[in-house]
Amino acid sequence: MPRYLLFATTLYALPILRPLEQAIHASGGEAAWFIASSLEDYMWPGEHVLRNLEQVNAFAPVAVFSASNWVPYFFPGFKVQVFHGFNVEKRAAQRGHFRIRGLFDLYCTQGPETTAPFEKLALRHRHFDVIETGWPKLDPLFADDAGRAEDLRPNDGRATCMYAATFTENLSSARTLYTTIAEQVARGDRYWLLTLHPKTEPALVERYRALAGPNARYLEAVDFVPMMRAADVLVSDTSSAVSEFIVQGKPVVTFRNRAPRPHMIDISEPAELEPALQHALDSPAELMHEIGTYAQSIHPYRDGRSSERVLAATAALAAGKAAALAPKPRNLWRKLHGRLRYRRWTIESASD
Repeated sequence: MPRYLLFATTLYALPILRPLEQAIHASGGEAAWFIASSLEDYMWPGEHVLRNLEQVNAFAPVAVFSASNWVPYFFPGFKVQVFHGFNVEKRAAQRGHFRIRGLFDLYCTQGPETTAPFEKLALRHRHFDVIETGWPKLDPLFADDAGRAEDLRPNDGRATCMYAATFTENLSSARTLYTTIAEQVARGDRYWLLTLHPKTEPALVERYRALAGPNARYLEAVDFVPMMRAADVLVSDTSSAVSEFIVQGKPVVTFRNRAPRPHMIDISEPAELEPALQHALDSPAELMHEIGTYAQSIHPYRDGRSSERVLAATAALAAGKAAALAPKPRNLWRKLHGRLRYRRWTIESASD
């Protein structure tokens, strides 16, 4: 029975890794978690949580799946990157999505737009493999049963708008758009689903949480996929939520996006939000065509089986493909930094 470890340090990692956990169990494997203690209250009954390095070593996973840009290199097993979001060009390529840290044996990419750059990097570095699998987080997005999504929509037929902002302060719309979002909620002609990144300043989170009532609901990151399924339109900024939502073929209004593209309705002033929302909900043909083209380039998979493809790619690595890879760079400074980061992270987690 193959064993796999799911490595999660933040709340947003749970909906990315849980479809993998379900696929592991369905294939007859065994899954365990290594998490920050701040995530304890969000774990489901029956999920197996490991508490320390000794338990991880005893579990001896075949592979460790990480939704972060790092993973403890000293954990046993192959290290598999499944990504915490799409590439939304928040940073230069060498510092952002395509930065190679020498930690991972396998990159499971989401679609052609990210696969091609990573394949070029693999040819250069030679110490990791790249397989296009689709993104596990989106498996429930294409499940047959709508489940919780229907519960999040109002019963009166109003259009449902979702708001999600990036955590990056200089790109976030959360402060600038708060008053406008509050006015939209107060109007009541549309229903709002609100969420902010788990690392957002607590005082700002509370301001948005206070908007909940007959016209709005505030939800945590673990409900992100049901929110996306329920909403008719997304309001965001330079967040990977834009790409996640677009994959459904639904319109997005962005606020001062760092790299606006034709599939977005990008605005620069809060006063432009209302006409942009109306335009989005009208679903103009040219916009919908751009949305479909972009969705195909970033995530062409609509079968809800990306997790199964990740497991198949990992099994192939373990079965012999890894032997063809070059050794990872020694990079002693990065390894020392990783040890210190792990120690700091576990100490901080224990004191949460």
